[in-house]
Order: sequence, then structure tokens, then C-alpha cells
Amino acid sequence: MLFISPAYAQSGAPDPITSFLFPLLLVLPIFYFLVIRPQQQKVKAHREMVERVRRNDTVVLGNGFIGKVTKVKDGENEVEVEISDTMKVRVTRGSIVEVRGKGEPVKEGA
Repeated sequence: MLFISPAYAQSGAPDPITSFLFPLLLVLPIFYFLVIRPQQQKVKAHREMVERVRRNDTVVLGNGFIGKVTKVKDGENEVEVEISDTMKVRVTRGSIVEVRGKGEPVKEGA
């Protein structure tokens, strides 16, 4: 009675499918909450920020330029950004990385 019975010792081997699926099922929710979900929230916040860009906002572009938005056309994917007193460029909304300073809303009829 001091020893483990041979039948109990032989049946202790885990099923290879169970030993593979169980850790995988534990990792998937952790991966979702630590990687996928925060990235989706970041993309959604950037999309909303870009949609709210208005005239006179100071923006940072993807290439590092900082400028002031001079023209925004609703329904189009482009905005006009003044980089210096003599240079205005048209850029896509997706190239806007950050909105630093909020401008005043455009008055009706302007």
C-alpha cells in the first residue's frame, strides 16, 4: 500500500489534443484584449479626430510638417494646409497624425 498502483500511474498521461488546445484557448482572449482591441480603439479615435478637422486647426502631418488648415471641403478626402506664408499644400486626411491646436469654427456664409 505504500506504492502507487500501476493502473493509476499508467492512466496519468494527458491527451495531446487537450494539452495543445487548452493553452491556445487561454492565449486567444488575452491576445484580443491586450493587442487587437486597443488597436481598434486607436484607429477609431484617429478616424474621428481626422473627420473633425476644421479651418485654422494646427495639424502635424505624417512627414513631420506642422501647418495650419486653410480649407476643408466636406465630403472630400483632402484638406489644404498652409506650411509657410507662401506655401500651401493639399494633403489627404489620412496623412494627418495629430491635431495640436483647435481653431475657431467657420462662420456661416464665409
